[in-house]
Amino acid sequence: MKVLIYRTAQEAKTQAAHRILSAVHREPEVVLGLATGGTMEGVYAALVAGSRQHDTSWAKVTTFNLDEYWGISPDDPASYRRYMNHHLFYHIDIDLSQTHVPLADGADPQKAAQAYDAVIREVGGIDLQLLGIGVNGHIGFNEPTSSLSSRTRLKTLTQSTREANRRFFRTIDEVPKYALTVGIGTILEASECLLVATGDNKAAAVWSMIEGAVSAACPASALQMHAQVTVMLDAAAAKDLKLRSYYQLVHPDGQESALNDV
Repeated sequence: MKVLIYRTAQEAKTQAAHRILSAVHREPEVVLGLATGGTMEGVYAALVAGSRQHDTSWAKVTTFNLDEYWGISPDDPASYRRYMNHHLFYHIDIDLSQTHVPLADGADPQKAAQAYDAVIREVGGIDLQLLGIGVNGHIGFNEPTSSLSSRTRLKTLTQSTREANRRFFRTIDEVPKYALTVGIGTILEASECLLVATGDNKAAAVWSMIEGAVSAACPASALQMHAQVTVMLDAAAAKDLKLRSYYQLVHPDGQESALNDV
């Protein structure tokens, strides 16, 4: 696991965007796994700006989002489809038919989940998976106690997760209690994972993910078993790391080492 620590949250988000842009430049038909949430708004803003600056074409890129609230239609203002359109898709030249968000307004969540995994398999899997982390260590909506080999499925959201997403709804009662989420097993099949975390409210979860035991109590800790993971942090999110001085030695202020140490 490569741990890169930047001075500011903006720097971490901008550098994450640069990595995604580099992936698009290297392989125009790259398959990206995408995430949502407050942290990602900054990543996508930098991604849009970088795409315009470098005249980057997304015409052949395919994307898969991690999750969607169950019972919400793609047109709902609080849907993650609307989030992605607003923050990224409408600002680049991507083919919207190649952007995938779980369909969560049907009658059968198991059927919808299986169909989503099937489409991921059909395109050959995800090349680069972008991730955030919840304050309780979740990735996607894989809440604590999720199986570390889980596939896309319906999950009950914790109260803390619903509170964290309350700002997108008028009241806490309107925040959905369930979501379709790509599973941890599916995430671990991505060729490469890139996780971005900023702010001291994420520090405990970041410590558990990087230096704690691999456990379903912290779903993100499963990334310790992946061969190609880069974690991009600001100083606040990294504050609880016991080996912080070592990470800084290998990658001073988030720089790559001469030997590309992971």
